[in-house]
Amino acid sequence: MLILVSASALLSYAVVVQLARSPFGRVLRAIRDDEVFTKSLGKAIYRYKISTFAVSGSMAALAGGLYAYYMTFIDPTSFTIMESILILSMVIIGGAGSRWGPLVGATVLVILPEGLRFLGLPDSVAGNLRQVIYGVLLIVIVIFRPKGLVAVSD
Repeated sequence: MLILVSASALLSYAVVVQLARSPFGRVLRAIRDDEVFTKSLGKAIYRYKISTFAVSGSMAALAGGLYAYYMTFIDPTSFTIMESILILSMVIIGGAGSRWGPLVGATVLVILPEGLRFLGLPDSVAGNLRQVIYGVLLIVIVIFRPKGLVAVSD
């Protein structure tokens, strides 16, 4: 399963890179920067937004299909609001506009709590103190790097 998921991730990344380098990607960056100006150039903004939604939805469907195959059973309780917040935090911490940002954000948000386990805290306060330290570190990252850990590359 690791090989299939890795191949799917690499293929998805290659598609995103190609889309970003294409004229389609340039129009999407123009829409991000100034939607009214892009519309004044005669670009069908609605069509580009729908196309982007379809591409991102297909990538999410691929990931969901692989996850469902791996788990063999999913239901609505498989995903809570905490998973959504974690994924959104990964994108914000890493950098929303860059290709490597979400990967860096995911790495930080997975390694940080695991690293805090080795502080040698007593069991009675370890969980709560770990959460406080984790929260403070996330706030510090957001304050000092408001655009994410990885700068946006245009």
